[in-house]
Amino acid sequence: MTVLQLLLDRRREGSTPGQRTDDARLVLVIEGGSSRGAYSSGMTVAIERLGLLPAFDAVYGSSAGALNGAWLLCGRAESTMHAWWTPSIMRTTIDPRRALRRQPVVDTHFLVHTVYTEIMPMGFQEILGSPIEFHPIATDCLTGKGVDLHDTIRDQASLQAALRASTAMPFLAGDPVSIDGRSYVDAGLSEAVPVRTALAQQATHIVALRTRRTGEASSAPSLGERMLLSRWLARYAPGVVQPWLGREALRAEEEELLASHPATLQIRPPLGSVRIGRTERRPGPLRTAVDTGIEAALTELAAVVEEPV
Repeated sequence: MTVLQLLLDRRREGSTPGQRTDDARLVLVIEGGSSRGAYSSGMTVAIERLGLLPAFDAVYGSSAGALNGAWLLCGRAESTMHAWWTPSIMRTTIDPRRALRRQPVVDTHFLVHTVYTEIMPMGFQEILGSPIEFHPIATDCLTGKGVDLHDTIRDQASLQAALRASTAMPFLAGDPVSIDGRSYVDAGLSEAVPVRTALAQQATHIVALRTRRTGEASSAPSLGERMLLSRWLARYAPGVVQPWLGREALRAEEEELLASHPATLQIRPPLGSVRIGRTERRPGPLRTAVDTGIEAALTELAAVVEEPV
């Protein structure tokens, strides 16, 4: 059965987790990419608008994909999408000038513990109580492997820690995040698209929200990146050095897994979409990326909602 047919059947039946008439495991997999997450934010808005979230059994997110998955799970993807182009939020979260003061350029602590609690409250309790599983991914500093933090989440504080760990960009976001005695950095260093974890946990059908544009490939670390990050990783995340240096092979493996799986629907920003850097914070390009993500997902999922229920 195709992904679209399964979505259509579950939507028609009003199926929810724990009350399925099929034996499929349909998962939403959300790629990371820091500011490129504006694209997948728009895609989650489309899923929310179409009322398709109950059709999924689990949400897997890497880095910014974990944040977008959390907003979708608490039902606030659309009402909070403006954060991507709100200068007071983006320019405080991402500020290159802080590097001159030896402070994190990307302040995920501010994002998760101030923006998500005081300025634009996230529905932490709704996420914790959701029948749809939430699987934020992070990278273990000692092993360099992707780790599913689902089992570490017990309450609001541990959920916030998992979100920070998944988005802990090396060097740029400060020190690794410690959870239950283990240190973690950004999921993108081990599993930018969390398809390996989803398949290992018996996913049968996958909807993948991609932040790399159609035809956009990953590249090896540049000389500047090597000079900047190698020493930091060797000190704080020694197990991550080799996966980071070999990231082209890891990304190629993810692409192959997605392309070869018989029941996968990938939604990507189309050719010609605005280019978004990892630390982009200009309102114009970010708002355009969110709108592009919405349109891309609505187009791919149109067949599901055009059918009468």
